[in-house]
Amino acid sequence: MGDIEAITALVNSYADLLDAGDLDGVAALFDDATWRSGATGEVLRGATQVRRVYDRIVLYDDGTPRTRHLLTNLTVELDPGGATASGRCSFTVLQGIVSGQPIQVVVSGHYVDRYRKSDGRWQFADRLFVADLTGEQERHFA
Repeated sequence: MGDIEAITALVNSYADLLDAGDLDGVAALFDDATWRSGATGEVLRGATQVRRVYDRIVLYDDGTPRTRHLLTNLTVELDPGGATASGRCSFTVLQGIVSGQPIQVVVSGHYVDRYRKSDGRWQFADRLFVADLTGEQERHFA
């Protein structure tokens, strides 16, 4: 697998873990990284701090948030030397039927990422989370 494909897989693993309700797995992706909020300017460092963001996610009886994170327009640029890279993608979060409600858009926005290669494996170095559009969130965030 090439570098671009490996970074794409990393970015997609975030959405897969979150939709599966594996919030510890999501936080672990930022074990040696920063996570920044575009709304508040808050900067979190490491899995323990980042995990607190995901404590607000409502998990249902099936252990998932009943969401589907759609990641689109992913662009990845490798830096000279090949040990770091930058990326950007858009996201749209759909939430499935909860309490008789139809599928709806919960939030849409974009991520601005930095990645680094360590021991031959790509990982997040930094993620800026920007929510551009928000929908009904009370069944998604506590």
